[in-house]
Amino acid sequence: MPQQNRRAFVSVLASFAGLAALDGDASAQTPAAQAAGPWDLTWFDAFKGRHKQMYDYGTWDLAQDTRPLRFVKNYLDTYRDVFNLQSPDVNTAVGVSRAIPLNLSDAVWQKYKLGERFKIADPATSQPAVRNIFLGDGDTSVKAMQARGTAFWQCNVALTLFSQQLAQASGTPAADVRAELIAGLNPGVHLVPSHVMAIGIAQEHGFTYMKT
Repeated sequence: MPQQNRRAFVSVLASFAGLAALDGDASAQTPAAQAAGPWDLTWFDAFKGRHKQMYDYGTWDLAQDTRPLRFVKNYLDTYRDVFNLQSPDVNTAVGVSRAIPLNLSDAVWQKYKLGERFKIADPATSQPAVRNIFLGDGDTSVKAMQARGTAFWQCNVALTLFSQQLAQASGTPAADVRAELIAGLNPGVHLVPSHVMAIGIAQEHGFTYMKT
């Protein structure tokens, strides 16, 4: 290949690499670099079960149904009852995009009035929730599913857009709000570059897919 054409070819490759960035930060890490960079997705490798299913909560409306994790519970219950199998032989993952309050702490709910913003009522008060009502109440809660081996992830693209909305409403720098939301994720929640990317990686690791 002539030297001029070779330089042009390399330039085109570099342009395509630039287009791979998800939202202007370091989200475009390649799988080989993830462990050393800001996006360590090697936690997917920990799931060695024969039966694996991930649940896509990308567009779930938390105001319409306050028991979103019942599908995960039903899957785990039936494998336990029919085949006497549980974690680590049965693996489940919950992918969250716009249903972001599911993954956020009580403190974030209270500060940013997420119950009011998302029209989610607290069943204990019938008022807009000022706590994460999905986190610890009952056998379909986040904590109950985590105790049974379920992994939760949060889409960084959705989190970034949401932080911008909250920043505009509160007059706070978006970077500060984003950092606060990341710090306010529930314990054990994995921040992933994008929801659609994580769905693909989960399927590459043998997870079947359920759209909720």
